[in-house]
This record gives sequence, structure tokens and C-alpha cells, in this order.
Amino acid sequence: MNTTALEQALASVYSPEPDLVARQSERYQRALRAFADHYGPGEVRVFHAPGRLNLIGEHTDYNHGFVMPVALDKDVLVLCRARQDALVRLTSPEAAFGERQFGISAEIPPAPTGDWTNYAQGAAQWLQRASARQLLGIDVLVEGRAPLGIPRGAGLSSSSALTVALMLALAERNGIELSGVALAEACSQAEWYVGTRGGIMDHFSSVLGARNQALFLDCRPDAEGRYCYEHVPLPEGHQLMVVESGLAHRNTGPYFNRRVAEGRIGVRLLQAHYPGITHLRDVGTIPWEILEPLLPEAITSGELLARGIDPEKVLDAGLSPQTNTFLVRQRCRHVITENRRVLECVQALRAGDMVRVGQLVDAAHASASQDYDISTPEIDTLVSLACAFPGCLGARLTGAGWGGCILAIVENAQALDFDQYLPAAYKESTGLNARIFACRSAAGAGLVAAANV
Repeated sequence: MNTTALEQALASVYSPEPDLVARQSERYQRALRAFADHYGPGEVRVFHAPGRLNLIGEHTDYNHGFVMPVALDKDVLVLCRARQDALVRLTSPEAAFGERQFGISAEIPPAPTGDWTNYAQGAAQWLQRASARQLLGIDVLVEGRAPLGIPRGAGLSSSSALTVALMLALAERNGIELSGVALAEACSQAEWYVGTRGGIMDHFSSVLGARNQALFLDCRPDAEGRYCYEHVPLPEGHQLMVVESGLAHRNTGPYFNRRVAEGRIGVRLLQAHYPGITHLRDVGTIPWEILEPLLPEAITSGELLARGIDPEKVLDAGLSPQTNTFLVRQRCRHVITENRRVLECVQALRAGDMVRVGQLVDAAHASASQDYDISTPEIDTLVSLACAFPGCLGARLTGAGWGGCILAIVENAQALDFDQYLPAAYKESTGLNARIFACRSAAGAGLVAAANV
């Protein structure tokens, strides 16, 4: 594939600005050379899957709520070549990844916790279980390094993007048609392999993203299993700035799964008064002052058992026997009020009311920090410093939490000053280094290029 053809393909995926296309072209060419050096000459196919920035709607997706993410031009590339056996071999230019391989089967033993191979194995296992024949493997090189790749541990869904890109590569190798909503759902289920019982937002954003658009997604399927979503234009005159806190995620799986359980416990408690509900989304139109006294601030495992609710069966991943007390009221309050903020934010964006969007973003952070308790002192400091800047309309933690990034909405005219102000102020306050980049949206995941190397 010559450089001109490659750049034309890249301009349809990323921002068409010449300097950005040129930087992406250099990145793709380096990755192709690295693949040839490792696996030898031949045809290579390159898939991309974007990370995501969630504009608003945190921890609502697995509660059948509303979200509004943006697919980023920070992405994961998966370069692959067909094999004639069932082996998947993986490598990456990042030394921390090393080399891995596994055979495709319906029951692939997980790699050690935290091993990146699990995302590939999850995708392969899902496809094999859905197929009536033995699948064939691929040789893979993964390229996801900053600055054009997704920073790991920053809350921009690098793991989900990796799952999406690998699922695409394996499906195409085996002649399996998988795209759109079906692909997003498959990737969401495949990622359960690593033990996180999340929702569908990250995968839908990576698959269905569009340039210059946010994705408003209703995370509840209809009776036929279809999801309702629409693209909402991003505002002109303002930049969505992503700020890395310098505080990488810890192993957040147990914390995340606990929040899932607390929401489900809230639903079980509310079912005594609203028998038809299945998720917190179902009580979204009921005034909070009516719901609040029905939800205890805290409830113990023994108290739940006395009400006929077994907390260890609420979440299919299981809970630690040492998990004794659940903070139900504040967790449910966040989810219910966050859903309302997402709906109002959609209307504000359509009306071009960025001041109101900023207010909603600020309120979303306060709720995520205080009620859902997914922030950290460092993240709260970063948000406060961003909000103190005159050209910033609003800021909040974005992503699963416990580290990672914040989002700040900044007026275009003030963006350069914001870029200089915030890292210095944050360094002085915390001793940590923040890194800022403007969010540019990108097209959803797919095949970008095919080349002989």
C-alpha cells in the first residue's frame, strides 16, 4: 500500500488535518515494518479501535441507563496475518507486553490476572463458542503506544479497544460477519473473561463512534434486543481537553464489582415497593425524596439475608465473604441523578448551551466523587484547579475512576493558556505531572489498511 493511498484511508478515520494524517501515516508504517521484522514478509491487515472519552454518564451503563461517550483518535492498532492452524501468536513493540501464544478453543484457561493476553483469549473464546467449526488463528502485533495510542491506566478504555480490534481481526480471518451493535455486544461479553462485570458503553463507543460526534446511547435494549442510539454534534468554539492525572488505575476490579452489587441490591430493595422494576433506570422519573427513605444508607449482609436477599448471589462474579456492609443509598443516588444529567446534557448540546453543559459536568463529578466514591484526592484537586481557570466551563473525572483522567471543557481562545496553567498548578499542589491533549473524535473500529510487507 503506497503512502498516498494510506493517507487517504487515514483521513477518513482521523481528523483530516495534514500534519495529523502525516503523523498517523508514520505510525502505521513503523508498525508494518515491526510486523515484518518479527513475522517475516507477506500480507498484513491493520485494524483500529478507538479509546473513548465519556462526556457524561459514569457507571450508568450496567444499570441500563444513559451515556454519552466520544470515540477518540487515541486508539489501538492490531496488525495481523492469517495462519492455517488454531494458534494465535501475539507480540508488541512495548517491552512490557512480551510475546504470547495460545490455541483457540471454547475453554481457554485464563492467563495470570493483569496479563494483556486475556483480552485476546476472551475474544477468541467468545467467537469459538459462537461457531460450529474450529476457528483458525492469526499472527498479531499490537501497537497502542502514546502519544497516538491510548495511554494505559488513564481511564480511556484501552483494554476494551484492544478487545474490539482483536475480535474484528479474528472474525475476519474466519469469515464471520460481525459489525455494529452485534460486534459491540460480543466484545462486551468477551471482556467478562477478565473478570470485570461492566456494561456496554466502552465497546459501543469504540465500534459506533463517528468523527465530530458524541454518541448518545440508551443502554437498555428493546424487546427485540435492539439498542437506541444517536450521534450528537460536538460543539464548536470549545475543546474537550483530556488531562492525565499521572495516577494510574490500580486493580479496580473488586471496587468496580462492588459498585455493581450495591446498585443491584438497591434494585432488590426497591422491588418491595415497585415490583416491576429490574434496574435503577426504572425509577428515574420518581422524585428522589420519595426513593431516598426506601434505601438505607448502609445495610449489612446479615440484614440483607433477613430480607431474603443473598448478597453473594447478587453479582454473578461473587463477592468476598468479608464484604459485610453495602452503601446502597448514595450509590443509587448517583446512578439515578446521573441518568437525568445525561438526558439534560443532550438537550443542552442540541441547543448549543455550553454553559449548561459545563454545569452538568461539574455536578456529575461531585456525584461521582461523593456518592459513588470513585475519585481520589489527586483527581479532586485536578478538577478543582481546572474549574478555577476562567476559560473552563466544567470538569470532571472520566472513566471508571480511582485514577486516570479528567475531562475539561475549555473555550478555544483559552486552550493554550489552560495547557500552561493546569500542569504547573497541579504539580505544585500534588507533586504529580499532568499531561493534556485536546480530544479529537475518530471513526469507529474497523479495517483501515491492507499491505504487503
